[in-house]
Amino acid sequence: MMSTWFNFAVAIGIGLLVGLERERSKGEGPTRRPAGIRTFALTALSGAIAMHLGGIVLLAVAELGVIALTALAYARSRETDPGLTTEVGLAATPLLGGLAMADTLLAAALGVCMAVVFAAKAPLHGFVRRILSEAEFNSGLAIAVATLVIWPQLPDRYLGPLQAINPHAIWLLVILMIGLGTCGQIATRALGSRLGLAIAGFASGFASSTATIAAMAARAGSDPASLPAAVAGAIFSSVATFVQLAVLLATVSPVTLRLIAPALGAGALVAAGYGLVFVLGGSTTRNQAGTATGSAFSVKTSLLLCAMVALIQLLTAALRNWLGTTGVMAGAVLAGLVDAHSASISVAALAAAGRLEASQALLPILAAVSSNALAKLVMSCMGGSQAFAVRVAPGLLLSLGAAWAVALRTLAG
Repeated sequence: MMSTWFNFAVAIGIGLLVGLERERSKGEGPTRRPAGIRTFALTALSGAIAMHLGGIVLLAVAELGVIALTALAYARSRETDPGLTTEVGLAATPLLGGLAMADTLLAAALGVCMAVVFAAKAPLHGFVRRILSEAEFNSGLAIAVATLVIWPQLPDRYLGPLQAINPHAIWLLVILMIGLGTCGQIATRALGSRLGLAIAGFASGFASSTATIAAMAARAGSDPASLPAAVAGAIFSSVATFVQLAVLLATVSPVTLRLIAPALGAGALVAAGYGLVFVLGGSTTRNQAGTATGSAFSVKTSLLLCAMVALIQLLTAALRNWLGTTGVMAGAVLAGLVDAHSASISVAALAAAGRLEASQALLPILAAVSSNALAKLVMSCMGGSQAFAVRVAPGLLLSLGAAWAVALRTLAG
């Protein structure tokens, strides 16, 4: 019995929440919108009652009644308010009320989402009309095709010579490149070049710092005016590499993390300081960045990145097959060319299993980070902008130098 009352309370709460937002925006006088807080609350309650008394059939009848009344209300108000948002929300409310009788948590979550969509009218319209460009919309369609159509069809297993190439994993880099380029351009238009690319670079660095640097290189090559901001985004993606590595090590081998944390912190701080120089020193303004047009990503750079990763994977497999297990350091360096995190976690797992001392894991992990930085340097040269590569290289090398210096001091102490 108590559960039933709770379900009804949730249903009424959903109606009150959505109706509260609509009441604030319905207006006053004869031109006001037809539904407010009481209408939405009663509509949600009617759906809950219908579901409680007659199940799906009676709920369908109640829904048809609400739709009919909503249609009449729209017919009277369409000249002053041609939108359908309130009417569609009102028609969905009894369904949420009925859902609250079966799954209160899902119904409450959907009710909150509906209220957020109603309240976000101004920012959503502003984003679509003033920030999102046609090129970025087309890039979004490209992401959808690459992710939902092509990616699932690729085999998720290692194929080819030495079973070294995974098409599924490599195509993920194409998706990342398109997504990073699109997000970077949208962030640039929304926040300005200096802040937009820096924030986008840091966030996307958690997915792939190498892909981020390639995307920033492509942008600097196609739009020289965005060079400082693109450099900042590239460097901040390396900050994300240090942060993400610390988080991963915390889950695999906390002892190793305690030893290497000062080195990772030093590398991250130096990289962040170097990136801030380009954020604060860039001369582009918000308005100038907002006028950027053109493609949000480079197909050529994306495919070159994938070809490079496939070649490195094949070379790594060949060397491992030739050398065997000759040392953790050599394996970490080779694996780091493709991914610093997976190589570092492999070394940390050995330390966690007691097969390696935590102090012996420091240098192999930094070696993996260093070899990965070499791959990033190669990526920085592939966008066609020598000026970009010249500015990114010192940031990567200085952060690595700081990390190595602290690590060697830790081992010596």
